Amino acid sequence: MLSWICGRELYGIYHDIIECLTAALEVKNPYCKAHSVRVADMSLDLARRIGIKGAELENIHMAAHLHDIGKIGVPEQILRKPGRLLPHEWAVIQRHPEIGFNILTKSRRLSSIARLVLYHHERWDGKGYPAGLKGEAIPLGSRIIALCDAIDAMTSERPYRPAFTWHHCWEEVVANKAIQFDAVLVEAAEALWPMWEEKWSAEKAG
Repeated sequence: MLSWICGRELYGIYHDIIECLTAALEVKNPYCKAHSVRVADMSLDLARRIGIKGAELENIHMAAHLHDIGKIGVPEQILRKPGRLLPHEWAVIQRHPEIGFNILTKSRRLSSIARLVLYHHERWDGKGYPAGLKGEAIPLGSRIIALCDAIDAMTSERPYRPAFTWHHCWEEVVANKAIQFDAVLVEAAEALWPMWEEKWSAEKAG
């Protein structure tokens, strides 16, 4: 019983750390906190859908909350730019998974979470960053976060484009099945799609 309580207390401490870190990121970019919460919730849903449980599920959930923490190291003028990024600006943005990894690996206990954050912009076809990993070489948690991150990004308004409808977003996800995204995860996401659309459409509208 005591070990269970200690474990839950430790998990609570981790979540407190997450809240502090995401609050720090929100100071630089207010969009990031709500985005991180949505990505974390969707990642938790999707991980459960494919049968992930226990510590692995908790690690994915926490990593999803922290996937953009490396943007703390990105200049504000790039994060808040009201338009498309120039090539040199995009190169700076692409460093955020590594910056996040370096932040999180300051704690040995967060190393598993840090690894998922590092690879959350890899693609199934190997054309992602920072390492160009391909297929199942990408950690499963990172593949889950990558899909949920893309879904929330597409269905959110940007200064340079309106939000995609959920129907349009689904078409894009299916078009990139086994190209950008893990096909198994896309198939699992289909069952969750009506719930996500109802929940997040209402939140973004309100």
